[in-house]
Amino acid sequence: QVPLVESGGGLVQAGGSLRLSCVGSGRTFRTYNMGWFRQAPGKEREFAAGITVSGDNTYYADSVKGRFIISRDNAKDTVYLQMDSLKPEDTAVYYCAACDSSRGYCSSNYYFRLESEYTYWGQGTQVTVSS
Repeated sequence: QVPLVESGGGLVQAGGSLRLSCVGSGRTFRTYNMGWFRQAPGKEREFAAGITVSGDNTYYADSVKGRFIISRDNAKDTVYLQMDSLKPEDTAVYYCAACDSSRGYCSSNYYFRLESEYTYWGQGTQVTVSS
């Protein structure tokens, strides 16, 4: 199994930065593509960023491209989301999620963005950006 635990959320002013972390467990973490999703109040959960097992390929929603960077350290079973130039509209609960590359999930940019591709989800961490 790949239980996931997020951390790093908090309150920050517009223009500030935060770095989210998501720690997995189990030897299978290194076979999972990883994604970050977010859910703002009153809105549906949406894709924010994704990264392949090797870290060679990353994908971003247009709304965060150029401001957020996803990365991973497989030696630490951890995926990160560096968030810079934060805006009030980035306020949301952020979730990390894992999809099993060994079974062909998240095989392309398109599939990374689908919640149905992901097997495991973290509990979420709140990010609040004040104006």
